[in-house]
Amino acid sequence: MQMRAHHPELWREVDRQAAHVPAVYGGMDLTAMPERFTVEGAGEAMPGLEAMQAQVLADASLVEMMAAYTLTGDPVADAYAARMDEIGFRPLVAMLERACTQGLGAVPEAPPELGTFLAEMERTPDWIDMDLVHRGARLERNQYAHLVPFAIRGAFLATFMNRYSALPMALTGNLSDKLAARRVHETATFFTLTVMPGALGRHGAAFKAAAMVRLMHATVRVNVMRRPGTWDPAVYGVPIPQVDQMPAGQIGSLLIAARALRESRGFTEDERARIEIARYRCFLLGLPRALLGETPAEIVRLMVARQTTLRSAFDDATCGVLVRGTLDAELARDPTPVGLVDSQLERSFAKAFFIRHFLNGDSARAAAMGVRYTALDRHFALLAALRIFTRLRFYAALAEIPVVRDVADRRLVGKLAGLLRRYGRAQFGSDGAAMRSAHG
Repeated sequence: MQMRAHHPELWREVDRQAAHVPAVYGGMDLTAMPERFTVEGAGEAMPGLEAMQAQVLADASLVEMMAAYTLTGDPVADAYAARMDEIGFRPLVAMLERACTQGLGAVPEAPPELGTFLAEMERTPDWIDMDLVHRGARLERNQYAHLVPFAIRGAFLATFMNRYSALPMALTGNLSDKLAARRVHETATFFTLTVMPGALGRHGAAFKAAAMVRLMHATVRVNVMRRPGTWDPAVYGVPIPQVDQMPAGQIGSLLIAARALRESRGFTEDERARIEIARYRCFLLGLPRALLGETPAEIVRLMVARQTTLRSAFDDATCGVLVRGTLDAELARDPTPVGLVDSQLERSFAKAFFIRHFLNGDSARAAAMGVRYTALDRHFALLAALRIFTRLRFYAALAEIPVVRDVADRRLVGKLAGLLRRYGRAQFGSDGAAMRSAHG
C-alpha cells in the first residue's frame, strides 16, 4: 500500500521530529514503516469487532494516518527530556513540578523546552467542551470509586498483549514484583485525579500528573534510543508512539462506544460527557484530535484501525513476564482478614474483566498468557461484581435526586481521596537506572 498520499502535512510533522529531537529520532529512518506495522491482515483482532478489520484495511486514508502516528512520538516532551544529560533527570522533574504548581515564572532557570512543553498543554483546543468535561468528571466519580479499583489490574494486563507495544515497559524493568504494583497504582492515581473537583485546572493535580506521565514516556524514548543494541527501529519503530497511547486513554470510551453500536444508537447525554473527559485526558497526554473520535462509530473504527495495523505478537519473554509480574503484584496494603478478602476479590475480578472485555471470554487463551482463571476465581469475581454494581446503581440513583445528589457527590469525593492515599504518591518517572540491555 502506498503511503504519504493522503496526509502530506502530517508526514511533514513526522519528518520534522528528526531535526527537532535528534537524540530520539536522528538515527531513525522515518520514511520506512517498521515491522510492527502491517496491512496484511496480520494485526491484532478486536474481540467482537473482527468484521470491521477488512473495512479498515480498505480505507487507505485511515491506514495511512495510523502509519504516520505509528512514527510519531511526543516532540515537545521529548525535547525537554533530551536535556537530561546536560541538566540531570531529577532537576528536570523538579522544574516541571514547580512550573505546574506555581507557574513557569517560578522556574527562572528553566530551559526553553519546558515553556514550549507546558504551553502546548495549556492551550485547551476549541474541539473540547469544558462544561461537558466537568460534567463527565462528576459522573465518572462513581466509576472510579467503585469499579476502577477492581478493574484497573485487568485493564493494565490488556496493554501487555503485544510485544511490539509492550517492549518499552519491559526494557525499563518496571513491571516485576513490587514495581508492578507501583505502576498500577500510578496509573490508577492519574486517572482518579482527573475526576477530582478542580484537578484538571491549569494548576491542578491532574494537569501536573499528565505532564509527569508525558515526561516519563519521553524519558523512556530518550533512554532506549541512546543505548546501542537496545532498540531496533526497523522492527519496533518509535518507542511509545501516539497509537500506543490510544488503548489506555480510550479503553473506557471504547466500551461505551461498542455498546452504543451494538444497540444501534448514539451516545446518551451522560455518555457524551464521559467521552469528553476521556478526550480531554488524552489531549493533556499529547494525543491529537485525529485519534480521538466523538461518535460511537468513530471511536470504534479508530481503535480497530490501531489494532488491525499492529502486527500480532505475544511472546513469553516480554508479554508473559509483564503479565505475570502484574498478576503477582500485591496492590492491597491492608493485612487484616477483611483486607485479605478484598485483595482476593480484586484479583479475581480483574482476571474476569480482562478475559471478558479483551479476550472475548476465552479462558484458554488467557491461560496461555499466564492468566489462570479458576473456579474459585469465578466465585470471587461474582461476589465482587455483586458488590461493585450494587454500589454503582445506588450512587447513580442518588445522583438523580436533587436533594441528596450533592451530599452523595461529596461522599464519592471522600472515597476517592481515601483511594488516592492508598495508592500512594505517584512518582511518574524513571531516570533510566533500571533500563536493562536487551536486543529488539
